[in-house]
Amino acid sequence: MKIKRHPGEIVFDTCNAFVLVLASVLILIPLVHVVASSFSSTGALIQAEVGLWPVGFHWDNYKAVFNNDMVWNSFRNTIIVVVVGTLMNMALTVTTAYPLSKPYLRGRKIVLLFIVFTLIFYAPIIPTYLVVKSLGMLNTLWALMIPLAINAFNLLICLTFFRSLPEELFEAARVDGVSEFGMVWKIAVPLSKPIMYTLMLFYSVQHWNNYYSALLFITKQDLRPLQLYLYTIVAQNNVSEMLAQATEASTGMSPQGLQMATVMVATLPVLLIYPFIQKHFVKGALIGSVKE
Repeated sequence: MKIKRHPGEIVFDTCNAFVLVLASVLILIPLVHVVASSFSSTGALIQAEVGLWPVGFHWDNYKAVFNNDMVWNSFRNTIIVVVVGTLMNMALTVTTAYPLSKPYLRGRKIVLLFIVFTLIFYAPIIPTYLVVKSLGMLNTLWALMIPLAINAFNLLICLTFFRSLPEELFEAARVDGVSEFGMVWKIAVPLSKPIMYTLMLFYSVQHWNNYYSALLFITKQDLRPLQLYLYTIVAQNNVSEMLAQATEASTGMSPQGLQMATVMVATLPVLLIYPFIQKHFVKGALIGSVKE
């Protein structure tokens, strides 16, 4: 049976679709322009002839980026930080959120109060720098992971999901002799895949895009992550390293084209990974939106 829709619902859906399509186009236009600029010739970029389509198409900018040893070194540092940092984040978040989700835990409200306090008041830059320096983590990749080891907002999301799990499952596991750590990794985590994927995405993107910590704590060039190298290329307009390594045949390169190509190389991994975890991300993002 076909349900007749109210005219107001049709108007609302039409306006909603129009706004969403318009927002998507406005978001995509800058990205498409960056892609077009990365493939365009020097003359076209200087004369501002590039719009949404490459002018004087060539691959020289990407060849220079991929032939630059500093790009690969920075990419390696970023991969290390993302993988190790995300594993550390997930381990600390899960093992902290699980006990705090139990109402019988003594002192639980006080701990939650301190966690919420960190969402309101952030540690200043100078004390944070002094702590990292006193721990001997300056010019180490640990300085990019330890200060960001746990996120209070993500912790509260994970805690909320753990609260929704049936307590009867854990009571049955206790009767069978399963330890608390066993219940975390054998029951809580497998039943929480949507939120686990969501938090992994949050943490990994946070590490991938983090350049400010590296700007504060990293001075050695061989330890720069990809985003700090990208900051050096774009914000400081320093492309001398790539131009110095470019071959004489690569006459179509320009500083702006090299910047755009570097931006795309730094952005592409996230764009390729996101579609594979999108369904889990949507489930995790909707947690708590429906109450029984």
